[in-house]
Amino acid sequence: MRLERVVFALNGRRYEVAAGDVHPGTTLLEFIRTRTPFTGTKLGCGEGGCGACVVLIATYDPTKDAVTEFSASSCLTLLYNINLCSVITTEGLGNTQDGFHSIQKRMSGFHASQCGFCTPGMCMSIFTSLANADKSKRPEPRKGFSKLTVSEAERAFSGNMCRCTGYRPIVDACKSFASDVDLEDLGLNIFWKKGDKGSDVSKLPAYTLGGGVCTFPDFLKSEIKSSLLHLTDVSDVTVSGVDWYHPKSIGQYYDLLNSGIFSDCTVKVVVGNTSAGVKGYKDRDLYNKYIDIGGIPELSVIWEKDSGIEIGAATPISKTIDILEQEAGSILCPNGSVVFRKLAEHMSKVATPFVRNTASLGGNIILAQKYPFPSDIATILLGAASTVRLQVYSETLEVTFEEFLEKPPLDPSTLLLSVFIPNWASDSQKESNVILETYRAAPRPLGNAVSYINSAMLGHVSLNEPSGDLVLSNLHMAFGAYGTEHAIRATKVEQHLTGKVLTPSVVLEAVQLLRETIVPMEGTSHPEYRVSVAVGFLFSYLSPFAKGIKGPGKTLNISSAGSLDTDDICNLPLSSRRETISIDEYKPVGEPIKKYAVELQASGEAVYVDDIPAPKNCLYGEFIYSTQSLAHVKNIKFKASLASEKILTFVSANDIPSGGQNIGSSLMFGDEPLFGAPVVEYAGQALGVVIAETQRYANLAGKQVVVEYDTKDLKPPILTVEQAVQNNSYFEVPPKMYPKQVGDFCKGMAEADHKILSTEVKLASQYYFYMETQTTLAIPDEDNTMVVYISSQYPEVAQSSIAKCLGIPFSSVRVITRRVGGGFGGKAFRSCNVATAAALCAFKLRRPVRMYLNRSTDMIMIGVGTP
Repeated sequence: MRLERVVFALNGRRYEVAAGDVHPGTTLLEFIRTRTPFTGTKLGCGEGGCGACVVLIATYDPTKDAVTEFSASSCLTLLYNINLCSVITTEGLGNTQDGFHSIQKRMSGFHASQCGFCTPGMCMSIFTSLANADKSKRPEPRKGFSKLTVSEAERAFSGNMCRCTGYRPIVDACKSFASDVDLEDLGLNIFWKKGDKGSDVSKLPAYTLGGGVCTFPDFLKSEIKSSLLHLTDVSDVTVSGVDWYHPKSIGQYYDLLNSGIFSDCTVKVVVGNTSAGVKGYKDRDLYNKYIDIGGIPELSVIWEKDSGIEIGAATPISKTIDILEQEAGSILCPNGSVVFRKLAEHMSKVATPFVRNTASLGGNIILAQKYPFPSDIATILLGAASTVRLQVYSETLEVTFEEFLEKPPLDPSTLLLSVFIPNWASDSQKESNVILETYRAAPRPLGNAVSYINSAMLGHVSLNEPSGDLVLSNLHMAFGAYGTEHAIRATKVEQHLTGKVLTPSVVLEAVQLLRETIVPMEGTSHPEYRVSVAVGFLFSYLSPFAKGIKGPGKTLNISSAGSLDTDDICNLPLSSRRETISIDEYKPVGEPIKKYAVELQASGEAVYVDDIPAPKNCLYGEFIYSTQSLAHVKNIKFKASLASEKILTFVSANDIPSGGQNIGSSLMFGDEPLFGAPVVEYAGQALGVVIAETQRYANLAGKQVVVEYDTKDLKPPILTVEQAVQNNSYFEVPPKMYPKQVGDFCKGMAEADHKILSTEVKLASQYYFYMETQTTLAIPDEDNTMVVYISSQYPEVAQSSIAKCLGIPFSSVRVITRRVGGGFGGKAFRSCNVATAAALCAFKLRRPVRMYLNRSTDMIMIGVGTP
C-alpha cells in the first residue's frame, strides 16, 4: 500500500526514484527541471492555466496491449502519480542532435514564436492532438497530412497562452497538419509565397502519421507485465517519515484511517492534485503524508443503467465528457441525449484540456462542497437533478446533489464514490420533453477562467391542452459562482413557474423572485452585474416558451423538443483573418524570412535564466512583502509549520553591507528602495527575502510570515490621483522630460469644428503578464565580485543598482541577459529589484542564490504598470 519507488520513462529514458529521495509533494515539473537535463518544460503560472508546462503522459494497459496518451500540466501533476507511466517533453519530439520534429519546423516556418517561452508547451499540445487523432478510426488522410481536422486544430492548444504572437501563426502551424485544410488559407510562411499556386504539402516539413515518436518504450511495458506476475497485496500501514500511500480498495483506505495516519501529521488526499492550482485553495504548507485514492477501482467504475449513468468519482473530467458524449450519441431516449450532450458541452468549457485530463469529477465537486469554490460542474450537476453516493466507513449513503452540497464540509472519513445523472427515459413516453440549458459568464468563454456566475435549468415542457400554450413542470433551476457558499436551487422561482402559461407578468414576477434569491455575499466583486446576468440567463431559458415575449431564445417546436439542437461553438472555426501582402517593390520588406533560433525555442534547447543549471550549493529566495500601505514594520516572524522549518535564513535591510545603500532600482524619478524599512510605503513593497534549499520550500515558507504593523504618527496613505493632487504630492519631473509646446493649443481648439467640452477617463493599473516571471541567478565570484544572470530589458540599470546596494564598484558586477521570456516593459526597471535582492542574498551568504517569483508574488509586487 505504501509506495517504495517510482519507475517511469522520460523521453525514452528509464528513471527510478526511491520514495525517500524525493518529497511526495514534488511535482513532475520540479523533478524534470531540477533532476534531469530537460529544461524545455517551463513554469509559467503554476496553476495549469498557461500551458507552458504541458507534457504528454502515456499509460499502458497490458490486458489490452493498448497505450493511451494525454496532455497534462506537469506543474500540478505529482511525481509519485506517474509511476509506470511514460512522459514525453518537447525534447523528446526532436532536437539539434537527432533532428527537429515537423511540428517544431512548422512552428518556425509559420513565424509562430517570438520570445519562445510558451513554444515547447504549444508543441506538446499539438503533438498530443495529432497522436490521438491519428489513432482514431477515421479514413486515411492525404499523404503528408494527419487525421486531425481544421476545427480540432484550432482547439488543440485552447489552454495554451501566448503573449507575443497573437495566436494566428500558431493556429496556421497546427492547421497545416489537418486533413481538411486548404493550404491557400494559411498565413505567411517560409515554405511558399502568399498568393503563389505552389502551396502544396510537399513543401512542408514531412509528417509521419502517428507523429513518428514512440510514446511508450518497450522496456517499461515489460516491467509492467512483470510486475503483474509478482503482484502482492501489501497491507501494512506503518506510519513514519514522509510517505505516499495508494490504497487499492475502499477497505484499505479505511484501514489507513483506523491506523491513526491522520493524527499528529498533515495529510493530503489526492487523485489528480489539480486543486493545487486553484487560486485561494493552493497549498499553504507542506504535507508529510499523501493518500492517492485514484487507484481504488470502485471510484473509477462506470455503470450504465436504464434510468441514467453512474460515473465513479475518480474519473477524469475529460473522460467524463467522452462518456457523456458517447451516451448522448447511443441512447435511444431523446431526453437523455439532450441532457448528456448539454452537460458534456458545458464541461468542455471548464479549465484547460491538460487540466481536465487529470482532474477528477469527484475532486471538483468535493472542492465545491467544502469551500466556496465557483464550480461550473457542481452547478450543472445540481441543475440536472443528479445524485451522489457516499461511503462513511461501512455505511453507504445516496443523497441528492442539493443535500450533498448542504452537508457540513466532508472530512476524510467520508468518501465520494460516484455521481448518478438521470436520463429521464421514463418521461419520454409522456406528453412532455426535457429541456436543459446551461450558462456561464466568465472572463473567457473557454479555458482556465472562473465564472462570475453560472447556471443550469432543466424542465419538462408540455402543451396545455385547453389553451395550446407551453407550460413547464418538474423544474430544476441551479445558480452558482455569484458569491455564494455553494450552488443553490431557485426553488421559489421553480414553484412560481410550474404549470403556468408564461405570460409577461408571470415572467416578470419570476425575475423579481430570482433577484430576491441571488444575493451575493458581502465583499463579492460586481454584485449588481452578477445578479443582472442571472436574470438574463433566466430570461434566455424562458423566452422560447413564453407567450407574447420576444427574447434571445430560439423558437421551440414541441414535437422536436427532445432532439433540440444548438449550435456547438466548439466545433466551429474560431475566426477569420485579413492580411496585407507587400509587393515586390519594397523588397526585402515583406519577405517571409525565418526568425533566428525558433527551432531551438520549440525544442526546449533555448536557454532562459531559470534553465541555467543550478550551481553547487545553490539556495533559493522568495520575497516577503507588505500587505499594508504606509506603516511602520514592528516585527516579522513566521508561524510554526512544516514550511517554516525549511527556512535557512531571512535577509532584510539590516543585511545591506557597510557602504551599501537600500536601493532596488534607479528610476527616472529617483532611486527606489529595495526594502521598506523602517516604513513601508505601499502594499507589495518588499520587506525581505526568505532563503531555503528549494524554490518550492522558499515559496511555501513565504506564506508563513506574520508581520506586525503600526500606523502611529503617520498620515493616511495617498491612494488616488485626486488625493495626490489635493495633497500636492507630485514626482519631481526631470527638466529634460518637460513637454515642449508645439503650436498654439488654445487657438487650435478655438478654431476646431468639433470640440471636447469636458471628459474624464479613469484607468486602473495593469499587469504585464509575461509568461516567464521575474527571475535571477546571482553567483558570488572571485575578488568580491558578483555574476548575475537576469531576465531584463535594462540590464545596465540592474548593474548600477546592484553595485550601489552592495557598495562595490560597477566593474565588480557582471550582468548577463541572454533571453527574456516576455517583457512588454515589465522587465525594464521592475526586474532590477529582483536582481538586486538575489545579489544581496548571495553576497551575504557567499553562496549562489536563485529567485524565480511565483505568479502571485510577481503580480502583487511587479504588476503596477500604469496606463
